[in-house]
Amino acid sequence: MPDSVGKPRRYRELTGLRLGTLVDRLRESLLFLPTVMLISALVLAEFFDHLDHRKIGPVIPERFQFAPEVVTVLLSTIAGAMITAAAVVFSLLLISLHLVSRQFSPRVLRGFWRDRFSHLLIGLLLSTFAFCVVALARVDVAQEFAPPYTVLFALVLTLGSVLGIVAYLDRVIRQQYIGNIMRRVLAESLYLIAGLPYGRHSGGQVGEPVTPPEPGSLGPSLVITAPFDGWVQQISRRGLMTAVPEGTVIRLETRVGAYLTKDTPLVTLWPPPPADQQHRIGQLVARSVVTAAARSMQHDIDFGIRQLNDLALRGLSDVNDPTTAAEAVARLGSLMRPLLMADLPARSVRDESGRVLLTPNDLDHAAYVRHAFDQINVYSADHPLVRETVTETIRMLQAASAGLPGREAARAELDRHLGTSRRHPLLTQAARADHFRSGDRRPRWRSATTRTG
Repeated sequence: MPDSVGKPRRYRELTGLRLGTLVDRLRESLLFLPTVMLISALVLAEFFDHLDHRKIGPVIPERFQFAPEVVTVLLSTIAGAMITAAAVVFSLLLISLHLVSRQFSPRVLRGFWRDRFSHLLIGLLLSTFAFCVVALARVDVAQEFAPPYTVLFALVLTLGSVLGIVAYLDRVIRQQYIGNIMRRVLAESLYLIAGLPYGRHSGGQVGEPVTPPEPGSLGPSLVITAPFDGWVQQISRRGLMTAVPEGTVIRLETRVGAYLTKDTPLVTLWPPPPADQQHRIGQLVARSVVTAAARSMQHDIDFGIRQLNDLALRGLSDVNDPTTAAEAVARLGSLMRPLLMADLPARSVRDESGRVLLTPNDLDHAAYVRHAFDQINVYSADHPLVRETVTETIRMLQAASAGLPGREAARAELDRHLGTSRRHPLLTQAARADHFRSGDRRPRWRSATTRTG
């Protein structure tokens, strides 16, 4: 039976997994933070109304006390202006998303709709509107002065909203600069890399590395299929291990960042658990895998590589912006260097109860190198600036990984991309294919090959 001692740890980890997913999705929600701020504004309206009626606190100077007729016009004007400003901010946000999607890549949009400042500004505008409307209903024209604390706080909210709009205009312009987009993607990737091999965002250590057993020698197996479609965002390795009986060998048939198709194999178990436990184990296994409609940067380092690749390839496409492509390659070098120097989680581990977890689909250093440079090498043949940047970046990575144990396959991939491998001279072949075109037989590829070494 599944380990009863490991149940609390499994439930804690699965709860943390779901909570982390919820927090990540709330960060992307344009509704959550503004709603919280709107409710807070209504609570503050009640609080300041209490102060005004009880006459609690210091006395407001006369210069900040207004006649009810003046306050009625003032609050009405502010409320209308805030709704108009909110509509303008929404429009600017949508235009920014549209321009960035067309000019760069749809994958980098997540950085814009996750921008906390945009959420705060929209929440501030809506809060100011709601506060002014509630305050307007509290104004008594029969009194000599309008509620002073309420009016003063409404003016503070208005001033904050105006300053926030100006700051947002400056921010939205700077955010669309390609260098800032790449910097944000790189920073998110480096944050994940810093946690390798067993940090918070890499699955955690659930056992000691062991030599993987041969599946053919394990006998009959049970295949648990995926009950859902979607991109794999997180996997709880401890949840998988504690979901099965002791002594079970578990092979995970997917990885973080892969697309999971419903009813395809999710995990394979040796030996099969008892028939009366199979349904429950299948549910526990499914809960240990979190999927979504799109990839995210929660645990997915490869997604950062994909985004930088997209930016480089867009620069090499009809947009014809090799400078942007060269900068994206340079940022890839800043990502790949610490990744190559970091140890990756073992793909075969055994826990104290004899369970073995196999994760053969996890990316190794060589796979990361392929994902980083395969497409860029092919499409950069006509762009000497990009080719030169690729060459310099790969040589830097070769020097950084030289002598590190377990990096032999990665260094072979780097050699292949430089064209020094006899079996796979990829760079030379790409240049030769692209430059010897019909009607243009000049050997321009020779100079490009010389530049790449």
